[in-house]
Amino acid sequence: MKYLDEYRDPQIAHGYVREIARITTRPWTIMEVCGGQTHAILKYGIDQLLPDKISLLHGPGCPVCVTSVEFIDKAIDIASRKNVIFCSFGDMLRVPGSAKDLLAAKANGADIRTVYSPMDALTIAKNNSTKEVVFFAIGFETTAPANGMAVYQAKRMRLTNFSILCAQVLIPPAIELILSSPNNCVNGLLAAGHVCMVMGYTEYEQLALKYNIPIVITGFEPSDILQGIYMTVLQLEQHKAIVENQYSRAVKREGNSETKRLIEEVFRVVDRRWRGIAEIKSSGLSLTEKYAEFDAEKRFGLRNYSIDESNECIAGLVLQGIKKPDECPAFAQRCTPEHPLGATMVSAEGACAAYYRYRQTSGKQSHMKEGQINDFT
Repeated sequence: MKYLDEYRDPQIAHGYVREIARITTRPWTIMEVCGGQTHAILKYGIDQLLPDKISLLHGPGCPVCVTSVEFIDKAIDIASRKNVIFCSFGDMLRVPGSAKDLLAAKANGADIRTVYSPMDALTIAKNNSTKEVVFFAIGFETTAPANGMAVYQAKRMRLTNFSILCAQVLIPPAIELILSSPNNCVNGLLAAGHVCMVMGYTEYEQLALKYNIPIVITGFEPSDILQGIYMTVLQLEQHKAIVENQYSRAVKREGNSETKRLIEEVFRVVDRRWRGIAEIKSSGLSLTEKYAEFDAEKRFGLRNYSIDESNECIAGLVLQGIKKPDECPAFAQRCTPEHPLGATMVSAEGACAAYYRYRQTSGKQSHMKEGQINDFT
């Protein structure tokens, strides 16, 4: 495909692999912070092409995975009420709540509809004026502009039957939680290019300085990821700790000023609980007072939920890079995509789902030969 094949070129990829091996003199642990990058790494066997001294960890870069159990239960509560049409992205329907998931609520008669954009939910609201239409607004900074625009347009259109259940989260505070942990073993970070395309990367410059860690803004194709790893290792070997932008074809330091203004107009920063991790200070978005009429939690009078999460699922440890999916005793046994214990096995960006799909389900990793890099194309 035009403009894509060059980023999956086996010769370019092998060139980066050789250069990484050449410059690596000691063990380094690098974390990618995006579920899309995790899937690319596993799909193309990038981690298995790297020198043994380079270890990759998977961070909390899956918005479906970090949406708290409390929010799932709130979604089920709203969706199960009369006269409600509940709209959601499809991968949220099977994320377990404390007792069931949204798909089970749908089977019990709730009017739950899969949409591909919050604007689809807005259209449903316009066409169903006698129904309360609620959109499950989840995601990182990448989905905030579209979710914010839906609310912005709803106010302009004076829609009184539209609201959002806002579970938006922000990446930098979660990264800081990991880096500030006494158990932190991360030497370098690959930051998600699409998040930085929206927000820029000045916040990452502060993190790099504070924790003396190289951070490379990285794309999602094999050559992007390998170049990002090369740039990170080169910094580590040269004792540098700055932010570099591998994904310069899409990312500017200041981000997208128009979308940032929209986000600041519609949302305010709040503390937010992350599934399997903890409440992280200033890590979420909620609607500002100006747009509070579109807040589904307020509209439906939802109480605060306090739910104990399952001890059997180690998704929180996976999301923090403390353990890998195949270190979980339940992996591919009691926990599968058909019967998931946690969201990391459900989501298209979940690390557990990636391991299940691209690695032997026994938990043993396959070993990709160099020639198999041709699978890139």
